[in-house]
Amino acid sequence: MGTALLVAGAFVFTLVIALPVLAIVARAVPTGSLPQTLGRPIVLEALRLSFLTTMLTLALALLFGTPLAYLLSRYRFRGQALVDSLIELPMVLPPAVAGIGLLMAFGRRGLVGEPLASVGIAVGFTTAAVVLAQFFVAAPFYVRSARVAFASVDRELEVVSHTLGVSDWATFWRVTVPIAFPSLLGGAVMCWARALGEFGATIMFAGSFPGRTQTMPLAIYAALESDLDAALVLSVILTVVSFAVLVPLRLFVGRAGRAYA
Repeated sequence: MGTALLVAGAFVFTLVIALPVLAIVARAVPTGSLPQTLGRPIVLEALRLSFLTTMLTLALALLFGTPLAYLLSRYRFRGQALVDSLIELPMVLPPAVAGIGLLMAFGRRGLVGEPLASVGIAVGFTTAAVVLAQFFVAAPFYVRSARVAFASVDRELEVVSHTLGVSDWATFWRVTVPIAFPSLLGGAVMCWARALGEFGATIMFAGSFPGRTQTMPLAIYAALESDLDAALVLSVILTVVSFAVLVPLRLFVGRAGRAYA
């Protein structure tokens, strides 16, 4: 009976996750409009913009999130719980609140945006706003995974490296990072995937301007209002792209994890 309940629970969970994806494909494929929709300039622009902004977001997350995660995993300081909560807040914050917060901070009349606007630098409703919105909601996923990854590295290995005369910087790159790499890569994948699917904060802070701020999720929303078939085809494209990137990376993470086990 216990096994039957486990199987039933797993089946229901898998069905709830898989059914919406299968429904999109089942509705979109018979329309036969995939080639025509894929060739539309607005679709190509949305794809290009999505990959450009998500890659920039991932690069920023790696650049700034890696040292932050290492710091949080290695040192204890007063107020660390508050810092941890602040970093993870975007993961649970409603997208509308995130969008308003970004507007109030970086919009034309925002705390930072107003001084920037006075010298001719606009952030809101630009491609930079898309990257900033994606970074705000997606980077915490990488920081969280990276922190766990660094914390799982045996400190004794680093101590041995130091006793052999290896510098802190070299130890980090030659010892710590290779051991933590599978989890770091997994966190990077989650960060990229979250950025790719970002919608709420982006549409409020950056708007939905084709070629400038309209990423794939925003293009799907725009198409849904006037052309359901186009929205379905765009959804299939985004689903296929997501699988094409996530599945190989997940397989690599699994193999790398077994290699370091």
